[in-house]
Amino acid sequence: MLNLVLFGPPGAGKGTQAEFLIKSFGLIHLSTGDLLRSEIAAGTALGIEAKNFMDKGELVPDEVVIGMIKSKLDANKEAKGFIFDGFPRTVDQAKALDVLLNENGTPISGMLCLQVEKQELIDRLLSRGKVSGRSDDQNQSIIENRITVYTEKTLPLIEYYKPQGKHFDINGMGTIEEIAGRLQEVVEKL
Repeated sequence: MLNLVLFGPPGAGKGTQAEFLIKSFGLIHLSTGDLLRSEIAAGTALGIEAKNFMDKGELVPDEVVIGMIKSKLDANKEAKGFIFDGFPRTVDQAKALDVLLNENGTPISGMLCLQVEKQELIDRLLSRGKVSGRSDDQNQSIIENRITVYTEKTLPLIEYYKPQGKHFDINGMGTIEEIAGRLQEVVEKL
């Protein structure tokens, strides 16, 4: 089973590149952002709680996210693999994910880390916000807070995966096709 963590700051293009990897390698996209947004759209208690955190650019609590991930894994036991997009975001989440995957004998194969300059991230998110209507993509101060939260809380994941030989930096600047080509080269070697 091929299990990939697609990693990078908000606006790095994880969702776009996940679609490419799904088609190329027959994987299931597991986007915590999509899972959370569907809960918000449905107006569930979980969705309302998650929205309060997301609207401030903060991370949704681990136990909420990990429960959703476990349900998705359990519902897709015959999958060729998963692309984890937006999860894990902390070392504690990575450890919890490892426990879940190791129970099934299907560990993480690699962490693909998209590297994008900060101003490019801000520009991409503001542009996406005009199209998507996502409130967390329409306010520059919220965007900058999301990037700061990523840097402080999520970036340390690199040091978790690096000693395991599972960390791969990918240049996330350029066209969608150029970035996809770089990702494909790395994944084919896993």
